Amino acid sequence: MAEVNLTIAGRSYQVGCRAGEEENLVAAARMVDAKSREALSGLGTLSESRQLLFASLLLADQLLEKPGAAAAMVDPELAPRIEALAERIEALAKTLEDASVSA
Repeated sequence: MAEVNLTIAGRSYQVGCRAGEEENLVAAARMVDAKSREALSGLGTLSESRQLLFASLLLADQLLEKPGAAAAMVDPELAPRIEALAERIEALAKTLEDASVSA
């Protein structure tokens, strides 16, 4: 297992991956970081969770703009699990945002 240091939305993360996948992981992190910065510049001040939420939505939107790209990438058996994860992420983002407002 390899360890990779990534910086996304101005924050450092140490992530494990399989040997040989480091380059792809770094490239993916660069994409997420770029979309995170795009969300911040377009929407102004955002909490970290909201910034990452909008970054993921911008990346998903890019996939959906390409005809057939999203359908080709998502296994139909995984779709319900992906939907459930998206709902959990939104709930977590709301909880974090509510906590930061009351703090």
